[in-house]
Amino acid sequence: MASVVAIGTLDTKGTEYAFLRERLREAGVDVILIDAGVLGEPGTAPDITRDEVARAGGVELDDLVAAGDRGAAVEAMSRGAAAIVDRLHRQGKLTGVVGMGGTGGTSLVTHAMQQLPVGVPKLVVSTVASGDTRPYVGAVDITMMYSVVDVSGVNQISSRIIGNAAAAIAGMAKAEIPELGETRPLIGASMFGVTTPCVTAARDRLEELGYEVLVFHQTGTGGQSMEELVRAGFIRGVLDVTTTELCDELVGGVLAAHPKRLEVAGSMGVPQVVSLGALDMVNFGPMETVPEGFRSRNLYVHNPSVTLMRTTPEECAELGRRVARKLSSATGPTALFVPLRGVSMIATEGQPFHDPAADEALFSAVRKNLGASVELHEVDTDVNDPRFAIAMADRLHDMLSEGGGA
Repeated sequence: MASVVAIGTLDTKGTEYAFLRERLREAGVDVILIDAGVLGEPGTAPDITRDEVARAGGVELDDLVAAGDRGAAVEAMSRGAAAIVDRLHRQGKLTGVVGMGGTGGTSLVTHAMQQLPVGVPKLVVSTVASGDTRPYVGAVDITMMYSVVDVSGVNQISSRIIGNAAAAIAGMAKAEIPELGETRPLIGASMFGVTTPCVTAARDRLEELGYEVLVFHQTGTGGQSMEELVRAGFIRGVLDVTTTELCDELVGGVLAAHPKRLEVAGSMGVPQVVSLGALDMVNFGPMETVPEGFRSRNLYVHNPSVTLMRTTPEECAELGRRVARKLSSATGPTALFVPLRGVSMIATEGQPFHDPAADEALFSAVRKNLGASVELHEVDTDVNDPRFAIAMADRLHDMLSEGGGA
């Protein structure tokens, strides 16, 4: 029988979790209830006590209570819950995990969920599911359900929401994944709207060569998700066409890269073929949201929700240094392809972000700082030329073939 692990602070949410547990049992799954509360007595009996959770987090519960520091308590119990969830999963006792809460409870529950592999069902009912969810979801497949009302009591509204959540996680936990037949080696590819033709052509080529290509939209979490799958061992090779998230991290755009962006594949020795796709742009929301200090820059309305800003020569030089430094530390086969006639669809001649000085600053910084261990391919096309795309795909295939990865 499928087993769903429920994590909660039962000192403040005991009634709600008792209701959730009953709904889960009615849905036909076993339930393991973990108490991660600290201050008060649990409002319902758990299967794994708060003392066990605290010890798994490296502390004693009495010490947390005596300290009276809620922030430190949440941090310690988050560690403990994560360790227990990981253990239950490795023991085959967890086929899904669920939780409920406000900001603190959501943070605690999702921290534990983030330790589980992609594909393990994860659902949290949260008061913050209608806001910025990036800190809670991270790079894994956490499903967030907006609680509508606070998770405080079982009433006409919350009972329906909690019931839906129980049915959802039970259904996910019991679902059988269909067999897909013979599997092919996975390639991770990074894409943005302005590099779509390149990635499409490269994907077609790689699929002809016997690979399955996973495409990740470079929205800040896209690069992180791709690299988490590399870290987990799913992805055998990386076609990192679009490194644009580095621009937002440098300048302060809304789609900023994770600090380790462009480092994970290299640190693990995974073959990677990289380009400078969309390093000509920083992303903001609608035009009125662009910071005042940037209003005089070269701005382009990509659509009503997205305004792009052209990177300057100085910014491009720093981006070139960062790319070169990150790639030069790689321990596996690494190649950098430079499209000399434009790094995006709108950076070619005649387009709004065409800026030869900025491009040359980027290319020069790459040439100057790239280590000898990294192959450098300068190609006299723009990034979306099919010849450029196929050259990148073929080089990645050669790397994988040479190393036995294919």
